[in-house]
Order: sequence, then structure tokens, then C-alpha cells
Amino acid sequence: MAYSTSSSEDLRARRKAAAAECTRWLSGKRPSVADTLRQLAEVATADERDGYGNGGEVALLEQEVAELLGKPAAVFMPTGIAAQQSVLRVHAERAGTQRVALHGLSHFLQHELNALEEVHDLRIERLTSERRQPRPDELAAIPGHLAAVSLELPLRDAGFVLPSWDELVIFAEACADRGVPLHLDGARLWESTPYLEHSLAEVAALASTVYVSFYKGLGGLSGAAVAGPADVIAEVRRWQRRLGGNVYTLFPYAVSAREGIRKVLPLMGDLHQRAVELAASLQAAGFRVFPEPPHTNSFRVYAPLPAERIELATVRRMEQTRESIAYTWQPADVPGWSWVELVVTPDTLAWPVEEVGKAFAELLEQ
Repeated sequence: MAYSTSSSEDLRARRKAAAAECTRWLSGKRPSVADTLRQLAEVATADERDGYGNGGEVALLEQEVAELLGKPAAVFMPTGIAAQQSVLRVHAERAGTQRVALHGLSHFLQHELNALEEVHDLRIERLTSERRQPRPDELAAIPGHLAAVSLELPLRDAGFVLPSWDELVIFAEACADRGVPLHLDGARLWESTPYLEHSLAEVAALASTVYVSFYKGLGGLSGAAVAGPADVIAEVRRWQRRLGGNVYTLFPYAVSAREGIRKVLPLMGDLHQRAVELAASLQAAGFRVFPEPPHTNSFRVYAPLPAERIELATVRRMEQTRESIAYTWQPADVPGWSWVELVVTPDTLAWPVEEVGKAFAELLEQ
């Protein structure tokens, strides 16, 4: 099929219209508002609501998370941004220094409008900005007293990259030897255990505090939790209040998070395995993937076509087949190439690997 240009505005409108007509989605589609509310009503277990985040389903969720992560206490928050800012602020206050060490591609620095400095007056020390996990020698190169060190597992903006288990242990030991609390930004920690080949509690045991998200891999409505020592979590709750994070009731989010733990968490090994299989199939079809093999159920797919061209091919295929197989393609660092994230969800398991490879191959033929 001949290639013709289309304005980015027109293409976005075509994608939106095509998506509305799709009947199959490789990475799944969230249920309607009505269906979501019905599902929440069916799975709720607590007889009473929480009050400003205390009691009810929220208390049950906090207990479950603390047990899963092997920590004494956990606190639920409506957003991960508030959760993580709170815990780093607590670490800084307890350490008597404003300096925290982060990866330059971490969510803190890429997606939060410089809140750590603007809101909390924290001083950022960058471990590295390369598309990999930081090394102990890079931590050692930062002199002076640090309040905390944060690792994002996996590092999403580097391509969902994880360290090996041995690398993670060595880095955690470097923090302990220096007397610096290690905080795990585990927005996708649930998805990381198959690659690390250790349980959630074993991973969390390497750190002082751990953050997890409920709306990404687990498919919850929203919300996050921070787990750690009881006294630290008690102080995090105070910052939750200061940041307006303990709204009148949080039970819908807690109910959906608990359902994700029950239904999706046991599938993480299957999702990672399918990601590895899909990556191999896509490479055979002419694409490149990173990491290779994937470290989690999510990875980057690189295509040897400009973003506007393969995006047009993707939208055309959506219009013809009523199938959604890819998010919006973005320009890659290499001219003439493009990339997209592929997220394997429980819905993806219904797609044969060969069918996915063939569907993506069609995009290169248009």
C-alpha cells in the first residue's frame, strides 16, 4: 500500500475514532464505569467504609501489603506521587540533610514537575542518567551525608530495566555500609519478581521503605502504598495529611487494589513469560526489542520506520480489523526508527504469539 502523509492532528483523531470501534485490544481495555462499579460491589468484603483512610477496606489492604512485602507497617495513598514525596521527606527529616540520590531518569525527576525541590526543598544528587540501573561506584562518587537513595524497579523511562538479583544485593549492601536508607520506587515491583527470581518480601528486605502502585500491573482504579518500619510509616501518614492525601473515603480504590492482588498478582510469572515469547516473535518479524529478553511484562518495541509512517499503518490496521495492537508510536533516537511500549496484561494471554507477530509484521508492509 502506498504511503501518504497525514497531519498529526488528523491522525490522532483517526486513532481515537478507530479505537472506539475496536473489539480486541492486545493490552486490554478497561471496563466501563458501570461495569467497574458493579465489579467493586461484588468483591468488596468490609462492612463499613474507611474514614479519611482509616479502617474498612483500606485497613485490610494495608495489612495485606505489609505482609506481602514483609514490612511492619504500610499506608495507602490515593497517588504514588504523594506517597513517594512523603517518604523521602520523612527520610530527609530523620537524617538531618536534604540530599537524596536518584537516577536521572526516575519518575521523581521526569514526571513530577520538580516537586522534590519546589515543594520539599530537597537537593537532588544524580547517580547516573544512563539507560541502566545505577552502580555502587556511582553512589560512592557522591560525597557527604545522604538522606536516602532511591532505586526505581524497573526503571520505566529506560525501557523497564531491572538489575540482576546479585547487582541489587550489592547495591543495597553499599547503601547499608554507608548508613543510608534505601527506598525502592516499586511502581511495577509486582511485575519484577519473575526476573529477579525472588519473592516480594525478599526484594523488599533489601530496602528500608518500599512504594508499590495498584493501577499499573494490578489494574486497580488508582492508588499506592508505602511500607516500612512502623515509626517511619507513622510519619508518612502525617505528610499524607499535609499533602491532602487522606480524602474523606478511599474504599473504591482499596477494593480494586485488593482484587488486583487476588486476581492479577498470581499471573505475573505467566505475563513475563509471554513478554519474552512476544519479544522473540517481534524480532523475527523485523522489529527490535529492549531489553532483550524483557525484564518484566513490559518492554520497548523498535521499528525500522519513521514514527509518522508506522503510526499511520497502525491506525489503518485498527480501522480495517477493529483490533488495537499498539499504543502511539514515538520517534526513536536513531533517525528513521520509532518505538512503542508493549505491556502484557492478562488480556494479552488470549492472543496467540504467532498472531501478534503476524499483526505487527503487517505494519511494516504498508
